[in-house]
Amino acid sequence: MALKPRGAKAKGDKFERELAAWLNEHVYQREQCSRAPLSGGGNIGIVGGADLIGTPGLFVEAKRVEKLSFPAALEQAERNQSLTNSPESPIVINRRNQQATSDSYVFMRLDQFSTFYRLALIQLGYLKNQDS
Repeated sequence: MALKPRGAKAKGDKFERELAAWLNEHVYQREQCSRAPLSGGGNIGIVGGADLIGTPGLFVEAKRVEKLSFPAALEQAERNQSLTNSPESPIVINRRNQQATSDSYVFMRLDQFSTFYRLALIQLGYLKNQDS
């Protein structure tokens, strides 16, 4: 049975709140991230903002669907990121039904991922920072 648009939107809104809470607990370890006001269909003076705010470096497009065209979703995030002149890296996070938030899928372009991975390797001591 297909969800009515109202039900699908409510499901997406709930995922955005769950994702923000998960990031706050597991990444920031404080209240920093939240669902963007009117994300998923509203207009607050900008067109197509990120679904979450308080995520430095990331322009998050959250999708709570069973079947997702990751390339199309990433193109949507890239288009919105460009329209808003955001400096953040577009990223898609997808959760399916019966899937824990921590098991959500993350999708981004390799060149953007390599920046984050390199920073993690420097922080963990596997690489030396060439800038210092």
